[in-house]
This record gives sequence, C-alpha cells and structure tokens, in this order.
Amino acid sequence: MYYLYALAGAALLVSLVASRERTLRALRISYQRFRTILPAFLLMLVLVSVALYLIPGGVISDYLGGSNVYVGVVFAAMVGSITLMPGFIAFPLAGILRESGVAYMVLSAFTTTLMMVGVLTSPVEKKYFGWRVTVLRNLLSLLTALVVALVTGIVFGELIP
Repeated sequence: MYYLYALAGAALLVSLVASRERTLRALRISYQRFRTILPAFLLMLVLVSVALYLIPGGVISDYLGGSNVYVGVVFAAMVGSITLMPGFIAFPLAGILRESGVAYMVLSAFTTTLMMVGVLTSPVEKKYFGWRVTVLRNLLSLLTALVVALVTGIVFGELIP
C-alpha cells in the first residue's frame, strides 16, 4: 500500500513542477469534494460499526453464505440490486465485511450488482429508454455480476474449478 502513496506523491511533485497553478487548483477542488463526501463516509462508518457491534459475526456469515457461498452470492446480489449506495460508501463497507469473514465471491456479487443493477432507479430509466431496454439492461447486468462473482470465486480459490 505504501508504494501507492509514494507513487501518488511522486505524481503530485511532477504535476507541481509542470504547472504549480493548475496543481494547486486541482488540490483545492479535490479538498472541497473530500469535504462534501466526508460526512456521508463518516456516517456510514459509524452505522456499519454499530451494526457490526450489535449483530453477531455468525449472523452476518450465515446470511452471506457461511458454509454455502452460493446462497451468499444470491443474497448479496439481491441486496446489491435493490440498494442505492455510492461507491465511496460501498467499497469500504465491502472491506469491513471482508474483515468479518465474508467471501470475496459474495462481496463481488454485492458490489457489482450495486454498481450495475438498478431496481429502484428503473422507473426513471424507463422514462428515457423504455421498459424493454431497462429490463434487458438490468438482466444483462445481473448476469454479468453473477459471472464476475463466479470468476472471483475461482481466482480466489473459493470454488473448486
């Protein structure tokens, strides 16, 4: 992880040398966006921490697959499909769930459906593209998410190939 920090620092220095004014302007913009995101991110951390404290780890593992990873994938895909959550909240949540013992394959299904499938946003999407395109896109996105989860399970050795 430290090499990424070093790489980012080196890129920042190169940017400063290339154009100090543009780099400082970019840093101001990124700081303003960080301040905008920070309250939601901190709220998510607090809520997830409280939930993980109140809900025993075994319950989370049971609902997200426990001994049967396929059940966890299906459950995670359903939750991800109907949940509205920005990526900057979803991915740290996935990291917290991973630390709780949730399989990579389940997390892959959750995060992929969360970003690609939009059950709650379908009415808005229908207005612009029609029901046929909306349903087709969501079904193809769900199928893609399940394939991604399967490949993730194979890559991480969670499935016997």
